This record gives sequence, C-alpha cells and structure tokens, in this order.
Amino acid sequence: MTSFEDRQRAFETKFARDEEMAFRIIARRNRLLGVWAAEQMDLTPAETDAYCKAVVQADFEEAGDEDVIRKLMGDLTAAGVETDEGIVRRALDDRSIEARRQLMEAQ
Repeated sequence: MTSFEDRQRAFETKFARDEEMAFRIIARRNRLLGVWAAEQMDLTPAETDAYCKAVVQADFEEAGDEDVIRKLMGDLTAAGVETDEGIVRRALDDRSIEARRQLMEAQ
C-alpha cells in the first residue's frame, strides 16, 4: 500500500505545482497585456502600473479570457485606439508565450 500512497501523493504534489504555475503564467500574461494596452493608450508609468493591476483583477470576474478581452476592448476603444478583437487576442497569445518564457527562465 505504501507505494500506491507514495504515487498518489506525488501525483497530487505535481498537480498542485502545475496549477500554481498555470496561475502564475496567466497573472504574468495579464500584467504584460496591461503594459501593452497602456502603451497603446499612451499612459504614464504610474497609470500603467495601476492599469496592469486592473487587468489582472479583471481576470477574476469569470472563468476564461473573455473578461480580460472585454476590459481591454472597452478601455482601448474609450481611449480612441483603433483596434479589434483579433488584435487583442493576438496580443494575448503573444503575451502568454512571453509570460511562460519569463517564468521558465526564472526557475
């Protein structure tokens, strides 16, 4: 029984570690996405920092990326930035890759 329990414990540990890493990647991605959008809107460094935090917080509204995309689209449109959902989704995908790379390098 011990080997089965050890395997189960190892699986649970790996699952927890993978979930934590996924959360960190998404949070980093959202911060990078906030920086990208802030650059599009010509925000100051202080405004950029606050905006990045708001983008990270927006992800907690519902499961998935739609809440973040909706926030970015609304904010970019309100700031007079010409964009569409495809551009925002590409930026999201690019920032996902960058976030994963940054976290892998940090380990």
